[in-house]
Amino acid sequence: MTPETLEPLTLPADPDAWDEWVRTRAETGLARAAEIVTGLREDPPTGDSAAIEVLRRWDEMSLQLGNVASMGSLFGNVHPDEAVRTTAEKAEQDVSRVSTELSLDRGLFELFAGLSEEGLDDHASRLLTKVRRDFTRAGVDRDDETRARITAIQERMTEIDQEFSKAVRDDVRTIRVAPERLDGLPGDWLEAHPADDDGLVTVTTDYPDAVPVRQFCHDADVRRDMLDAFLNRGYPATEPLLKELFDLRHELATLVGFDDWAAYDAQVKMIGEGPAIPEFIDRIAAAAEEPMARDLATLLARYRQDQPDAERVTGADAPYYEELVRKEQMRVDSQQVRTYFAFDKVRTGLLAVTGKLFGLRYDEVPDAPVWHADVTAYDVVDADSGDGLGRIYLDLHPRDGKFKHAAQFTLTDGVAGAQLPEGVLVCNFSRGLMEHDHVVTLFHEFGHLVHHTLGGHVPWARFAGVATEWDFVEAPSQMLEEWAWDPSVLGSFATDESGAPIPADLVEAMRASDDFGKGAGARTQMFYASMSYWFHVERPADLTTRMIELQEKYSAWPYLEGSHMYASFGHLGGYSSAYYTYMWSLVIAKDLFSAFDTDDLFAPEVARRYRDRVLAPGGTKDAADLVADFLGRPYTFDAYAAWLAG
Repeated sequence: MTPETLEPLTLPADPDAWDEWVRTRAETGLARAAEIVTGLREDPPTGDSAAIEVLRRWDEMSLQLGNVASMGSLFGNVHPDEAVRTTAEKAEQDVSRVSTELSLDRGLFELFAGLSEEGLDDHASRLLTKVRRDFTRAGVDRDDETRARITAIQERMTEIDQEFSKAVRDDVRTIRVAPERLDGLPGDWLEAHPADDDGLVTVTTDYPDAVPVRQFCHDADVRRDMLDAFLNRGYPATEPLLKELFDLRHELATLVGFDDWAAYDAQVKMIGEGPAIPEFIDRIAAAAEEPMARDLATLLARYRQDQPDAERVTGADAPYYEELVRKEQMRVDSQQVRTYFAFDKVRTGLLAVTGKLFGLRYDEVPDAPVWHADVTAYDVVDADSGDGLGRIYLDLHPRDGKFKHAAQFTLTDGVAGAQLPEGVLVCNFSRGLMEHDHVVTLFHEFGHLVHHTLGGHVPWARFAGVATEWDFVEAPSQMLEEWAWDPSVLGSFATDESGAPIPADLVEAMRASDDFGKGAGARTQMFYASMSYWFHVERPADLTTRMIELQEKYSAWPYLEGSHMYASFGHLGGYSSAYYTYMWSLVIAKDLFSAFDTDDLFAPEVARRYRDRVLAPGGTKDAADLVADFLGRPYTFDAYAAWLAG
């Protein structure tokens, strides 16, 4: 069956039908999964083809559960109706419960343990190995009492993760400011924020408000108040949830034979071992030390023009003064830059650039049912063959009750001959002019969407889409950011009101100014990564105190008194102890990009090789092998080190 013979999901056209649709899809998927499992238990395949048939049925069962879980995760985070979000969250909980039950089923484990690998191809053999490992990691070989406790832990961890996400998602904080205290903000931003009847402007902690205020507002107290509100989202509600989550993860890991959660989690990642994580963190921190010191000296000198006695630049002032340094010393004015990045032009340009690079066409589906008027649907088509490759949805503006960061969500995983990949880009961008940083973020997140779509045509659900080791999944997206920095690429869609393209010399200056601060940026990432790791390994009684210690060790910026950044750090949920993966992936991304010709970023030979050898295989190979297939050698630290050193 060819890709174009498959059809995408039909979502509800009637807003009142969503709750029932989510409920029915969940019930249908869970029922089909149960039917497959019953067949495997009561009448398992026999004969020479037993192994491949068992694997096919198990993979179909996994696809059914994955459909329900993905739907639950997506609509639990984006649907505008709280009742639908609640139904979706329950569906995700039900999948977690069923998955835990299956992973601890000794009869099923013995079925897989007894299968012969004779005659299996590489993909099927890879799948069998991973399924057997899944059972062992789940604790299937433990006694009844232990397995019962594992079941309870898994169910509670799912609940906590959802409660944590909801608390952060719903806790949009505000500050109210007299209009004259917002001097420095762009004109279009001020027009969109009129004073209320009390003569005050309400500013939220959503990104389209928080980022410009911290970057452009002249009033230092307003900047500090905004940072304080932003860093305290979720606090104190999420603190007991996080502590319980860390304890449960540790207990689970020790029950199945690991020293701690980080060791358990690292086993299935490229890094391999938990103790290797702090070693990697310290390696990056050391590499970033000199660039950070150089940039901080420049920043502090400018800061002292206004604050003569200052010993350090505060975190509340850093974005503002970084902007001043770029404007005054590097001739890059972000307010001028943003005039070239109207949202609609950026979205159109993104599709044109990625379409050209990867040989794709995006056909808008204006009559496709969606969950909110802001959402746009596109069918992804192979530009050469005309085959339909999947459907994507762009949900790019903030609203109440919606996920507050930027991420790619799965609606369906793609499996050859079974179903098309469908993915959703969920972001919170301005409807008007965008900061260039947000343009880069959009390219980054779209990289996940392309990976999900192109990798969604493999024969096994287990390996569909972004199914590589978790510390690799950011690399393709981080590499795609490079196209958002190229003068000719940006010149193709970034134009001002008169239609004049962004000047190439301005883009080059932007690139040079972006180098300023990357040492501090790397150290900030290592602060986050260290918190992610040590919170899970140490499980400190006082999270704030430990956070402050790690911030002082790694971050360029001092602690803001009274703040609790970890309370809204969503990656403590999904990434758990492995936030280091962002930087691990960046090391690989810089090496991947070294294969491209910077004078011709669309060179078809290298772009097609990258599409075919890194993206399209999904998780059918280890990430290190995918990279080596593309580069012709193992990846190295060299390109990243050279980039960081400037």
